[in-house]
Amino acid sequence: MAMRAALRCLSANFSPRLPQLSSAAQLPATRLLWRSDSARTLRTSSALSTALKFTDKHEWVRVEDGVGTVGISNYAQEALGDVVYCGLPEIGQRLEQLEEFGALESVKAASELYSPLTGEVTEINTELAENPALVNKACYAEGWLIKMTIEKPEELDGLMDQAAYDKFTKSLEE
Repeated sequence: MAMRAALRCLSANFSPRLPQLSSAAQLPATRLLWRSDSARTLRTSSALSTALKFTDKHEWVRVEDGVGTVGISNYAQEALGDVVYCGLPEIGQRLEQLEEFGALESVKAASELYSPLTGEVTEINTELAENPALVNKACYAEGWLIKMTIEKPEELDGLMDQAAYDKFTKSLEE
């Protein structure tokens, strides 16, 4: 019971992606021990953000099964401040890479949104109409903007990974 509580505490504090064990879950103690022959690595960013690709206009895209989920980066949402309005495209709209597809408005600024890839909008985050602040609260999760098909997967190669994007944003602050 104490081990279950400790694991629940760890999973709540370190990663929303870790499953929480229910009281009915029975794990043998041997599964809870580290294997001495397994490699361990320390990561400074979440597994979610390492799969993201970024544009120099501060949009991100995560591609899964040929569908790209698009949002704005934490850097962009912090620069904007409290988002109060999201203008998003219609489902079915075809976008070219770096084409403007919408806008975000905050209490202190407005910013255009640009497509990181070429494709067609398949879904928009309708939650943002009533709660645009989701962009601020969870820009890499519930605050996503659109989902789109990916017509030219090779365009992903021209986008920045997390490390390159971090270096890019650091250069903007100098």
